[in-house]
Amino acid sequence: MTARTAPFEKYARDYDAWFDAHRWAFLSEVGAIRRFLPQEGDFLEVGVGTGRFAQVLGIRHGLDPSPVMCAWAGARGIETCTGAAEALPFKDGRFDAVLMVTVVCFVDDLDLSVREGARVLKTGGRLVTGFVDANSTLGRLYRERRGSSRFYGEATFRTAPQVAEAMERAGLAAIETAQTLFSMPGTLEGIEPAEAGYGRGAFVAIAGRKLQGQGPRGGRAALRPAGK
Repeated sequence: MTARTAPFEKYARDYDAWFDAHRWAFLSEVGAIRRFLPQEGDFLEVGVGTGRFAQVLGIRHGLDPSPVMCAWAGARGIETCTGAAEALPFKDGRFDAVLMVTVVCFVDDLDLSVREGARVLKTGGRLVTGFVDANSTLGRLYRERRGSSRFYGEATFRTAPQVAEAMERAGLAAIETAQTLFSMPGTLEGIEPAEAGYGRGAFVAIAGRKLQGQGPRGGRAALRPAGK
């Protein structure tokens, strides 16, 4: 157990209960992610947690550093294994899509985690990340309250450009973005449809595609709004 996983081990029930208490925020995030996932295929969620996203999105495989979280996800029908995002225990080109939701703020090495996600993708597959943008109102609030938070005490919040650039350095192309949560999660009275781009919504989904013969490279990502 590490400092980052300990709260999730100890407070797994409280973590899972958040999704019921903030149902509309959860479903809004699902909608932003779903627009980037293929219609069908063999998918992996890295940092599967209690399996909430994997279950509703039809993702069969999940990985998490917390055995307690894996047990919760397993109870939801997800095939789980323990492991770290920086060292995925899967062969090259295994999956049609890899999802990382609220993971990029907890990994020790963002670039290595994204490269590993890209490595296990098939040609044409997509890596999809979803996270609270550090530059959003909610992101700033989480950072301010990090010292008193059960779950975000060890978090490193990222901006949309930081994540997109890591995805491009991993060799992914056709970077697309979508955003949602334009109000605070606890105030929503329905699903907030995702919009292209980033900068307004607290939750951002970013997707990149693995093309034939792609590998890690340098440079800066040119963020492209979803659907363009």
